[in-house]
Amino acid sequence: MENHNTANHESQSPKFSVGIDLGTTHCVLSYVDATSEDARVEVMAIPQLTAPGTVETRNQLGSFLYQPHEHEMNPASRVLPWSSEPTALVGSIARNLGAKTPIRLIASAKSWLCHGGVNRRDAFLPAGSPEEVEKVSPLRATELYLEHLKQAWDHANPSTPLSEQDVTITVPASFDPAARDLTAEAARNVGFAHLTLLEEPQAALYNWIDNSNDKWRDEVAVGDIVLVVDIGGGTTDLSLVEVTEDEGNLTLNRIAVGEHILLGGDNMDLALAYRLKMKLAQEGKELQPWQVQAMTHACRDAKEALLNDSELQSVPIVVPSRGSKLLGATLKTELTQQEVQQTLVDGFFPKVAVSEHPVQRNRGALTQMGLPYAQDAGITRHIAAFLTKQANALSSTSSALNEPEQGFNPFANMPGMGGETASADFIKPTAILFNGGVLKSTLLANRLEETINEWLIDADNEMAQRLTGVDLDLAVASGASYYGAVRRGQGVRIRGGIASSYYVGIESAMPAIPGMAPPMEALCVAPFGMEEGSSVDVPSQEFGLIIGQPVNFQFFGSTVRREDLAGTHLDHWAPEELEELPEIQVTLPVSEGRREGEVVPVTLASRVTELGTLYLEAIASDNGQKWHVEFDVREDANSSSEQVQ
Repeated sequence: MENHNTANHESQSPKFSVGIDLGTTHCVLSYVDATSEDARVEVMAIPQLTAPGTVETRNQLGSFLYQPHEHEMNPASRVLPWSSEPTALVGSIARNLGAKTPIRLIASAKSWLCHGGVNRRDAFLPAGSPEEVEKVSPLRATELYLEHLKQAWDHANPSTPLSEQDVTITVPASFDPAARDLTAEAARNVGFAHLTLLEEPQAALYNWIDNSNDKWRDEVAVGDIVLVVDIGGGTTDLSLVEVTEDEGNLTLNRIAVGEHILLGGDNMDLALAYRLKMKLAQEGKELQPWQVQAMTHACRDAKEALLNDSELQSVPIVVPSRGSKLLGATLKTELTQQEVQQTLVDGFFPKVAVSEHPVQRNRGALTQMGLPYAQDAGITRHIAAFLTKQANALSSTSSALNEPEQGFNPFANMPGMGGETASADFIKPTAILFNGGVLKSTLLANRLEETINEWLIDADNEMAQRLTGVDLDLAVASGASYYGAVRRGQGVRIRGGIASSYYVGIESAMPAIPGMAPPMEALCVAPFGMEEGSSVDVPSQEFGLIIGQPVNFQFFGSTVRREDLAGTHLDHWAPEELEELPEIQVTLPVSEGRREGEVVPVTLASRVTELGTLYLEAIASDNGQKWHVEFDVREDANSSSEQVQ
């Protein structure tokens, strides 16, 4: 889904189209001169502190923020090319210092930004750190990464400041409207006026198109289904793009996105650290939690070295200690090639059947405040579940090419309904595009490709072609700046609209039954594929809207109910069809002539804003008065709604 906010465009066109990959573990900035037809996309080297007093340039800015002790670094050792007093320590230095003192390190701010279980404007990161460590909110951490990129750009390009350029920021395809809204808010707070949001898997595909020099049309044909698998530091992001034709021209249509899966390179580093912890425990050496956390950073570097060099047998790992009196000499161990391959290949990319899906267990009632990581580490099982769930995602033109061998079994893969033994229906990709730092490993990429192709062969389909030619670390940012040129009419555009249908929950009116809440019904307010910037009236009966008192709005989303139109009323649904989204509590203002607690008969209308947030409007039947409920995360109750007379 691409969304844009063009309200602030000035008459003078920006010189550069800039793409920013705001990643969980790294940020990348690319650009292309929009005034030159021959210009190519380039990646900017970003100056950053790598150690106290040392500035180096890197293609990536680590998405890490370190909160130093007040006496930890003198001012002279913090100087950047554009500032003697930077507002924050971000990038390589944060990662390096945080490896030694993890309680002062903020990581995964992007994952917190889309976590509906916390107030993302509250300052609570680093989570679980002592009181003396200064805290920032996930929103503020995001702003600080963008601020560093902006200052680096403005220092290198003083005559064309970043705030005046066309900026496209990428977000996971699975980000809900609330997380998109927060990302856009962070960018606006830093001063970006010409802002677009673009889904990361689409950006990777745009980069592949750009790098093919117009030969992409020779590699895919009408009816092809491209599976984009993006496994980064923090998330696994899945999308399906269908190749169709329009008046004889090949077009691309994003037809499905996966759920938000917090599973990536960070999980792999942690798995390796725990493996070493167990190895040391067998030698009688017990580690403290902070040591395991610190060792995780060392495992990341060792993992990358071992995965990229199969000749390398092992890498030494030094376990930090706090003074020799406590632990004796510093502990040393090693991570071997065999340990990495066993833990990562078999643990994260198991060879499974397409009918094997992630195992969910009930969570404990009490849990530490943390991110809702995927419970099942098997990435191949998550991909199998996605392809199965999207079995019916095709347009009618292509469905014949992807028809399953058996008739559609609506109960496939449901326990006790014959799904375990039946050959599962699933959408069959004909091409695969890999992206993300994890898949730079030939070993892991090959295992993933082999597994997907085994599913296809078992279903009597041809193997999927692997699309190559992208730099897996830089493709998303590069595709984002190329997309700026696409918006000016150069090149092919991927169509899509919103990737979910959205529903508002309605309490059904029924007599009270002891011990049972009234059943919830759902009304579709935004159908699948609704374009950004478009509006729709929601045809249905009148509803009662309570004003002047706190009320909860319950929203649902669905990535599989594609046929529901605005106004479709559901009184029952299967658990896998609708996903409950964080509810919003608001107090709708009382206007003249109305009283607090009054139930006003209303009809509904909705629109999807240019930046992909859902905006619900309740219109009073008697006098046309309107109340707005924006589907965002403004936890301050009164700012979630506004009233228009």
